[in-house]
Amino acid sequence: MFNELTKNDIKKMEKEIEERIQLRKVLLEDVKEARAHGDLSENFEYHAAKKEKNRNDGRIRYLQKMIKTATIIEDTSSEDEVGVNKTVTVHYEDDDEDETIKLVTTVRGDALEGLISIESPLGKAILGHKVGDRVLIEVNSSLSYYIVIKEIINTDDSDDQIQPY
Repeated sequence: MFNELTKNDIKKMEKEIEERIQLRKVLLEDVKEARAHGDLSENFEYHAAKKEKNRNDGRIRYLQKMIKTATIIEDTSSEDEVGVNKTVTVHYEDDDEDETIKLVTTVRGDALEGLISIESPLGKAILGHKVGDRVLIEVNSSLSYYIVIKEIINTDDSDDQIQPY
């Protein structure tokens, strides 16, 4: 698996880590308080507090690992080429439909919101192409389709959120 992130992705992840470290102090207090309520085998508050603390700790570890193993990328595409953080309108030939998507890094990808990872079959295939290009998207050895790039708009990632897990 690749771990390509922008500098802005790293900054957002570092900010979330800082916030979660502060939250960890509160969650530890919640665990201590719930533990004081008595019998742990039937103490729902204790189990819920511990689960939330562990979830928070897991997210911190995940973000730290993502940052540690990241390869920093920048959009080197020209103004008229598809690249990272660009919003692209594509035409699906088989469906005769248009869709507007934004190419993002994997940690910001959310296909339901039109945020398509540069590591996905569609993202990989259209990188570097220009308006009017017809591109074959190969999903796997038995599934492929053609799209035509209709429009490319330069956007940035300042408002994009890092995906929760």
